[in-house]
Amino acid sequence: MLLASLRRIKSITTKEIRQLKRDRITFGMVVMIPLIQLLLFGYAINTDVRNVPVVVDQSHSAAGRWIVEAIKVTQVVSIEKHYASAEEAEAAITRGEVRAALILPPNLTQKLANGETLGQWVVDGSDTMVASAISQLRNMPLDQITGQDTQRLPTFEVALFYNPEQRSAVNIVPGLIAVILTMTMLLFTSAAIVRERERGNLELLITTPIKPLELMLGKIVPYILVGLVQMTIILGLGHLIFDVPINGAIAQLLMGTLLFIAASLTLGLIISTIAKTQLQAMQMTIFIILPTILLSGFMFPFEAMPRPAQWLAELLPATHFMRIIRAIVLRGGTLSDMQFDALWLIGFTLVGILVASLRFTKRLD
Repeated sequence: MLLASLRRIKSITTKEIRQLKRDRITFGMVVMIPLIQLLLFGYAINTDVRNVPVVVDQSHSAAGRWIVEAIKVTQVVSIEKHYASAEEAEAAITRGEVRAALILPPNLTQKLANGETLGQWVVDGSDTMVASAISQLRNMPLDQITGQDTQRLPTFEVALFYNPEQRSAVNIVPGLIAVILTMTMLLFTSAAIVRERERGNLELLITTPIKPLELMLGKIVPYILVGLVQMTIILGLGHLIFDVPINGAIAQLLMGTLLFIAASLTLGLIISTIAKTQLQAMQMTIFIILPTILLSGFMFPFEAMPRPAQWLAELLPATHFMRIIRAIVLRGGTLSDMQFDALWLIGFTLVGILVASLRFTKRLD
């Protein structure tokens, strides 16, 4: 009796293994999901803030050059750009080009001789991890700058823009919009074509005059309103409960969100044309959601990631929307300020719809 039961169990187990081998997507997920998790958590994710791009307004003096070199040694910042005025540096922070700017006054040499505060860090305080790291540089010992034994003094003043209280909710709530929209938009549409096939509706659609592009557009339009409702709920409750400021124009916010919703829905449609079952569509969706959460800048500073991780992150729509939503909501920016990210989302949507339509056409053949 027991042996017969074991033989039946063995037969079912063998059948499941063979079926898993034939299901290449599921088999690939078995290998790729733990591999990606290992690489993301062990290599790409870095909570230490390093190489934050910093704008420096130099005083054109030897003292200014000493200060810049001393700060570069800390590896917290990376001196990549120079602006002539504090106004230009602050505008660059608003556009999201840099996270901080070191303002060195014209009378820097005199301040150094008198032991006075040398300059000012202007920091995008919306990212609390970056703000904390830059703030630690305010008390840099002067002997690192002059080479002489001096006491530790508050070398620089620090001005935190957009989040002077350094509240985590101010940074998290706008980013949460990108994460939740990614999850829901992909889940809604990744199984769209697969669901039609499993219900037997695909053959009916084939016999109708509808074109592949029309089908793709018809699949995503209903969910655009769903995404806008979700954005309104998250941002509205975030403002009421956590006092998250909304500094940008609502029209800019809506347009930026629409661009991201369209890109996310398009990505879901591409998944739907690849997957053969709803289970495969779910697996592929999870495979994309995980890097989105970890690499888009939602949890960890983008600048602290290795270059390969940053290149991968740039392929994700959420990375570009994360910059747009935080720029508009927290810094009062506009889509014209974030035109690279906006154009990238538009291009991704257009190419994605074309790819999904072509793949669906091939499936009809």
